[in-house]
Amino acid sequence: MLTEIQGQGGWGAILIYREIRKELSGGSKNTTNNIMEITAVIEGLKQLKFSCDVEIYSDSAYVINAFNQGWIYNWLKNNWQTSGKETVKNKELWQELYNLIKQHNVKFIKVKGHSDNEYNNRCDELARMAIKNL
Repeated sequence: MLTEIQGQGGWGAILIYREIRKELSGGSKNTTNNIMEITAVIEGLKQLKFSCDVEIYSDSAYVINAFNQGWIYNWLKNNWQTSGKETVKNKELWQELYNLIKQHNVKFIKVKGHSDNEYNNRCDELARMAIKNL
């Protein structure tokens, strides 16, 4: 989850394994929503110490569709070019994310933002707190 206020952005992530829950967050002064959305997933995956099954829940259509609709695999095949022959935006982050997901069995699940999903709402709180701490 992320939030952006006047160019400042924050992200939040919650990792859950059995009864263990770990919250992560961070932010940047000069960023975009898309960068924060990708960063949240990257930072969550970086916490995993060994290969495992991972379910990533996100309200980010940008991140979810990149994998579920195969955009990232087309970008790879086309040397990180879009179908319009432009360089993929945030290419370095997408490359890092792709390398991280290759280490795991990952399923991407879209959730509705700002609704009744307690974890998504908590991630939003974490992102807002990260912005305040910039």
